[in-house]
Amino acid sequence: MLIGEVARRSGVSARMLRHYESLGLVRPSGRTGSGYREYSEADIRRIFHIESLRALGLSLREVKRALDDADFTPSALVDDLIRRTRERIAAETELLTRLRRIHAADPAGWEDALQVVTLLQALGSKSADVRQRAALASASSAFPGSSASEVPVPVEALVEAALGESDPNVAGALRWALARSGDGAPALLAEGIGSPVAAVRERAVRSLAVLPGGEATGHLRDALAHPDPVVRGHAALAIGARGDTDAVPALVDLLEEGRNDTDAADTLSVLASDTATADRIAHRLVERLARSTTRAPARGRLTQALAGILGTRASQALAELSHDTDRAVALTATYLLQLREAR
Repeated sequence: MLIGEVARRSGVSARMLRHYESLGLVRPSGRTGSGYREYSEADIRRIFHIESLRALGLSLREVKRALDDADFTPSALVDDLIRRTRERIAAETELLTRLRRIHAADPAGWEDALQVVTLLQALGSKSADVRQRAALASASSAFPGSSASEVPVPVEALVEAALGESDPNVAGALRWALARSGDGAPALLAEGIGSPVAAVRERAVRSLAVLPGGEATGHLRDALAHPDPVVRGHAALAIGARGDTDAVPALVDLLEEGRNDTDAADTLSVLASDTATADRIAHRLVERLARSTTRAPARGRLTQALAGILGTRASQALAELSHDTDRAVALTATYLLQLREAR
């Protein structure tokens, strides 16, 4: 079969067939009397093998090795192809994400687009100082009356940066930027609370805690039922500070566990602004004190928390605790009662 017929049947151009021949990939088995290349059925099968391997992403050098090396192992090559394909997909996905974020910023011109690109690159910098400056610049561009040349970073990029940030100063700047980023942040951060990574969940709930508005509060309230006690604790402190008494059980948990216990006690005292709520909080503290599984240090913290709870129920609890078998608890309760009487 002559080269023209082979090209028509295989879909490989005559020029490419000559290139294959120059590389030693496939050589016509014979020549006609006039010197034209003549391909056998075996040659044509080899051409199809070459094209099949190229379709998998192999270079021509790798194709030649695969076809000619008797010791060649396909599994090793396939493993390498899988790795390279994953890397290529990851790179393309990253590029697509960047392009979408630039599009979301709705730049008015190339100068705005390049500004967004610069900020996105800065947020991914290895330098904490560079990342912090980028976060602060993002927050500043969200202020009313900011310069028209300041294009805000898309909220998706800020959320991704906040969920991955380990430096406390940069994290604080990112949370500040998120608080001024407008719509979109609460839902994205709520998704972060569902992450399998504990550090990401904590960053998500702490970022959500600084966001204003009912949507953020709703997600924080949902987080009170989260199985991660760290998530529950941060959510409780946040919505408790907003006057939501649904936070009381989780705040009492913080007192017992000794995590953010000072903040939890302060938040409980703020929530106990009326007699009915104060009595309910005092009742919850007394219930926890009475549990046989509550250890001595926790009982001390729970007793101290009663100091910030006004009302007769808290006073009664302190009077009872002044006779507690745990001497430290009894002394603390006695001292707190004396302070109340001196007011």
